[in-house]
Amino acid sequence: MGKGDPKKPRGKMSSYAFFVQTCREEHKKKHPDASVNFSEFSKKCSERWKTMSAKEKGKFEDMAKADKARYEREMKTYIPPKGETKKKFKDPNAPKRPPSAFFLFCSEYRPKIKGEHPGLSIGDVAKKLGEMWNNTAADDKQPYEKKAAKLKEKYEKVRRMAGNLRCVRGLMKRMRKRRKRRKTKMKKKMMMMNKLVLAQFFFLICF
Repeated sequence: MGKGDPKKPRGKMSSYAFFVQTCREEHKKKHPDASVNFSEFSKKCSERWKTMSAKEKGKFEDMAKADKARYEREMKTYIPPKGETKKKFKDPNAPKRPPSAFFLFCSEYRPKIKGEHPGLSIGDVAKKLGEMWNNTAADDKQPYEKKAAKLKEKYEKVRRMAGNLRCVRGLMKRMRKRRKRRKTKMKKKMMMMNKLVLAQFFFLICF
């Protein structure tokens, strides 16, 4: 499912992602109770993929083509929620958004992937991380999801405090404006009175 909108079509998977998913399922059947070291598992999958023939990869490429067709078909009928494309005003003083479970996962495994595959581009590293995450079991994702939930809770508290602070600042600003207007009115009133007194003074002198 799409991030944010539950009705958004699921993103298309690459041939390599289907291959990793198959490897994961095979490993689970052979070792149902064993935990998986993601870094080692990813490395083994990558090595196995490199040694596979074009014929062996064909099965996964066909799966990727079918999934791409499914994604494109679903996207044609998908209508994004109203206001999704509207650009929202970004407050420079607003608290920084917390990272998602996936971003926490990436921050942990990105250095390992870079160390194992130093020649990979930023895009390829991101792709590999995405594939690793997609093929990670729900139970293994829980620590990242729990941490992300805690960070989100903290963010919401800070955001509420920031909102209250903005309200106070706005109120103080309005009060300053009112005081300024009152001072201006008083100043004008005093000037009028001075003019009136001067006029009366000149009237008495002249007449």
